[in-house]
Amino acid sequence: MFQKSPSPVDKHVGSRVRMRRMMLDMSQTTLGDALGITFQQVQKYEKGINRISASRLHQVCHTLQVPVSFFFEEMLDVPAAAMQSSPDRFTDFMATREGLTLAMQINSVRLRRRIVDLVEQIEECKS
Repeated sequence: MFQKSPSPVDKHVGSRVRMRRMMLDMSQTTLGDALGITFQQVQKYEKGINRISASRLHQVCHTLQVPVSFFFEEMLDVPAAAMQSSPDRFTDFMATREGLTLAMQINSVRLRRRIVDLVEQIEECKS
């Protein structure tokens, strides 16, 4: 049986939901309760498996205290063809606890740049 893969847009929006939820230190259950859905449905939204309707996105915005544009940031200037071919590794990383910790705890731009340089060097060594 053919299984449709999630749309890059749905995955991006879902990962932004996850990132914001984690920024607020909110569980999937808490978000689900606020939206009147199960935590499993929240998981599906966050993975992009299920699309978030306009009315549900409005609820999510209210609950997570962000404007609708938050969920589409860093995606607006990317052509549709590019989104199909390459996943947004940055957004995926920022939707993890580690990514959020690095972004929120390290205030020095210079230090963050040095960390990125280190990671790039490690990546080069793997090749």
